[in-house]
Amino acid sequence: MEGKEEDVRLGANKFSERQPIGTAAQGTDDKDYKEPPPAPLFEPGELKSWSFYRAGIAEFVATFLFLYISILTVMGVSNSQSKCATVGIQGIAWSFGGMIFALVYCTAGISGGHINPAVTFGLFLARKLSLTRAIFYIVMQCLGAICGAGVVKGFQKGLYMGNGGGANVVAPGYTKGDGLGAEIVGTFILVYTVFSATDAKRNARDSHVPILAPLPIGFAVFLVHLATIPITGTGINPARSLGAAIIYNRDHAWNDHVSEVDEHQSSSHFKR
Repeated sequence: MEGKEEDVRLGANKFSERQPIGTAAQGTDDKDYKEPPPAPLFEPGELKSWSFYRAGIAEFVATFLFLYISILTVMGVSNSQSKCATVGIQGIAWSFGGMIFALVYCTAGISGGHINPAVTFGLFLARKLSLTRAIFYIVMQCLGAICGAGVVKGFQKGLYMGNGGGANVVAPGYTKGDGLGAEIVGTFILVYTVFSATDAKRNARDSHVPILAPLPIGFAVFLVHLATIPITGTGINPARSLGAAIIYNRDHAWNDHVSEVDEHQSSSHFKR
């Protein structure tokens, strides 16, 4: 009997308090949520830090790879005589969403894995990063997108120019208002998902959330592309739209950019 009582004391009764299974089973003493202080508007000290420039390089490389792979996929589908022989719209959507998933996972620990000026500006409005860092990120993202599209054009100029260069354009049968509305809603869904997936309060409560954050972000990109590729080719990323438009020599890229700027502002205020 003494041995059995010892087993009970060391086993079932080892913990003084019973806790339910799930996220609440974690201790709360070291998991209490504390609202992070807002980022300063200007932070000159960042300019002296190597991590600041490393983050910008990460954004450049990520956006470069994003444009390169995604535009190659679009070119392959556009160039095929038979749509049944290609990955189709679903494959294009998976290409964009899958690349965002992989690149956010790779760069989240370096730069935060924005890869999108709409996301960067939304986080700036929410005071999650300084104006200095936001401007640097956006510049590097746009340069990366231009270079990514430029490399595709350099390798396959005839194919690139003959199939629209992956540039966004309102499809026949739709008005510019239709395209504007599609881009506004699509950008809102993406930025809102980013805010939800990176919410510090959820991270404090559920330790698995930061690890899984790239998954819902990439999935949101995939779903938005499924819905809006037939309308505008899907922008929801000013760098992606700008890079493809500049390399393809398009003069009218205002539709995507105006809608994206408007919508990431509303999304950042909505999450507050």
